[in-house]
Amino acid sequence: MRLGIFETIGLAASLVFAIPLALFSIETALAGQRALGAGLLVVAVLMVVLPRRLTTPTDLPGAVAERVIGRAVKEPDDDES
Repeated sequence: MRLGIFETIGLAASLVFAIPLALFSIETALAGQRALGAGLLVVAVLMVVLPRRLTTPTDLPGAVAERVIGRAVKEPDDDES
């Protein structure tokens, strides 16, 4: 799973906001408000995971093209060389 430059910048931007939220959620949970701390930790994790897993409308043309090209162009087997 290699990241391009834009994906790396996007991940870094997500982490800039998610890491302080995760630290705050841990402090909140240790202070006795476990439900709030757990909820905030879930939000912090989702801030990092969802952009990598969800398909956005801008991703659709690339996904369709990749699928069409994958069906049209078959890679040769090692035996066919």
